[in-house]
Amino acid sequence: MTINFQLEAPCPIALLLELVGDRWSPLIIRDAFYGVRRFDGFQQHLGISRKVLTMRLNALVQAEILKRERYQVKPDRYEYRLTIKGRELFPVLLTMMRWGNRWLVPAGQETVQLLHIGCGEKIEPKLVCSHCDEPISAADTRTMPGPGAGLEVVQAFRQIVRKSEHKPDM
Repeated sequence: MTINFQLEAPCPIALLLELVGDRWSPLIIRDAFYGVRRFDGFQQHLGISRKVLTMRLNALVQAEILKRERYQVKPDRYEYRLTIKGRELFPVLLTMMRWGNRWLVPAGQETVQLLHIGCGEKIEPKLVCSHCDEPISAADTRTMPGPGAGLEVVQAFRQIVRKSEHKPDM
């Protein structure tokens, strides 16, 4: 039995990349977290062309990651604000930033760090189990079909897992 997982059981990572998998969208979202709201601010900070920025902002609005709000009439001017859906991308960007600081930037030369407002200390993202609060890594997890997977997908998934009984390098 051959299953095309992208068609029959689309991966949530692949679905997310359909929305924000280009170079500019994550940077626009990052800037929105920094407080950039207006078209000119995004363009100036990112050095992005007007055409590409317009396309990306429209796509992020259509995906309900950003919402467009008018702040001026005649001429109409808009600003872009993160929606709840957009704000929930914070851990994704935080993890990407941590990885980039660890593997792409020389130690001690990070250009961006985050401080926790509550205690004033520098923060590092940490993945923990939502049930027991224990730290987790890929070695501590197992992948399984979710409730949206049909019977054929479940059977194909089990075959894949059986063929690769060992865990990947972790």
